[in-house]
Amino acid sequence: MNLLSTKLKSVLAKIAAGDGLITVLTGAGISAESGIPTFRGKEGYWTIGSAEYHPQDMATFAMFGEQPLEVWRWYLYRRGVCRRAQPNAGHLALAALEKTFGDRFLLITQNVDGLHLRAGNSLRRTYQIHGNIDFMRCADECTDEIFPLPDGFWLTRKTDPLPENAESVLRCPHCGGVTRPHVLWFDEYYDETHYRFNSSLRAANRTALLVVVGSSGATNLPLQVAISVEQVGGVIVDVNVQRNPFSVFAEDTGGFFVQSSAAKALPEIVSALGAAI
Repeated sequence: MNLLSTKLKSVLAKIAAGDGLITVLTGAGISAESGIPTFRGKEGYWTIGSAEYHPQDMATFAMFGEQPLEVWRWYLYRRGVCRRAQPNAGHLALAALEKTFGDRFLLITQNVDGLHLRAGNSLRRTYQIHGNIDFMRCADECTDEIFPLPDGFWLTRKTDPLPENAESVLRCPHCGGVTRPHVLWFDEYYDETHYRFNSSLRAANRTALLVVVGSSGATNLPLQVAISVEQVGGVIVDVNVQRNPFSVFAEDTGGFFVQSSAAKALPEIVSALGAAI
């Protein structure tokens, strides 16, 4: 399959021969191809008693303050969905891209599922700007440290109760207080300590190529990254199954829109950049 225009291939080859940063920004679209729902549709609803809640209700610090165990139960169900999923061809292509370009490569991901790391991307070059569902941290902020959740500590069905050992597992090892999922909630802000806010913007200012994959452009930091890349003369390539704010911005600023799934388009883009898959 040939999804890339001759012009785009030429641009990619020129960038690969240079020395600028090659940055990839991924959103929910790449994970959806591995079978992970976005949780904004029917799959995301959560029932507590007779009330039905949306993800925008559950994924908030306010809800955690009112119903901490129910929020944990929702996230452990989400974690089960994520852990049963496997990296797809798009994830594997990005792992190959990092292997080829080393410190010229950076991955910024909005996804909390950990699939990029499982595909082979390194933690050092992967900025998880919305956190990672496999980790927790102290809800009282006694420390900035994050702690891994045990293997197998998740729910398979929405109706499953919390695991019997939940009370002991979901405790901060330092102060003994309750922990929270290590994710960015709707009523919270990006920061550097947990979500690499400043680091992402600094990287954008060194980026020669930004490949945006499966993101709707609904959150602030990804949009700021794209704007910063354009301001320093970087090329933006948007990969998505449908038009979105990133595709419009890319084309308006001399970049490219590749209307395709990540699993189909990324291997071609990575190949055009000279990386072996």
